[in-house]
Amino acid sequence: MSLEGKVAIVTGGNSGIGMSIVLELAAQGASVVIDYVSHPEATEALERQMAALGETNVIGVDADVSKVADLQMLVDKAVETFGRLDIMVNNAGVETRTDILNTTEEQYEFVMDVNLKSAFFGTQIAAKQMITQGDGGAIINISSVHEDWPMPGNTAYCLSKGGAKMLARTAGQELGPYGIRIVNVGPGAVATPINQATMADPEKMKVLDAAIPLGRMAQPKEIGGVVAFLASDAGSYLNATTVFVDGGLMHSSPGL
Repeated sequence: MSLEGKVAIVTGGNSGIGMSIVLELAAQGASVVIDYVSHPEATEALERQMAALGETNVIGVDADVSKVADLQMLVDKAVETFGRLDIMVNNAGVETRTDILNTTEEQYEFVMDVNLKSAFFGTQIAAKQMITQGDGGAIINISSVHEDWPMPGNTAYCLSKGGAKMLARTAGQELGPYGIRIVNVGPGAVATPINQATMADPEKMKVLDAAIPLGRMAQPKEIGGVVAFLASDAGSYLNATTVFVDGGLMHSSPGL
């Protein structure tokens, strides 16, 4: 899965799944641009950690992915620093955990802007750069099992991930002739800060673990490994689809 000579951007790359993706891509030899919008100290700590491992082709860029101008700046910075762009990972995501009756306009726009608008225009801007370069590329969107699987009480989030599903399937067809692949990665339950409340509740964890055929939540590095595979030549014939990384959760029949 060597990514030597490749240049990647990872949005929301200084925590959770995004950080694991950054670490795995760099470990496979890629130069990585870490996008972040908060906690610059976490980005700086990640850069120091990677430098200590001898992985120095990593930079942090403060960019709000809900703004098209910032996405363009992010791609421009990658090209300015490393000369090109080969891998775009649209990872940044948020949720409000609100249902259809109680989601405000502001909450709806926040979720859709960060989760779907950023993936749409991140794909567009990255693809234009890849087309200019002329030798293809990989665009990987971190979606969710909830692009297919309803989650009552989190309606806007599910809607944003359903949109990401059709983004991959439609844009993957449009960009395939340029050698650009679009693949979604759909995690299930992952041990990240966004799930801290669940992980802190033994009863909730018991129910969740019982629903997962593998009996446990995923570790972030397990998502990072799948992304690295998809970005590499090993994943070169995957396009316009979603790879679910859920331990079998979507197809389980708990209690039966």
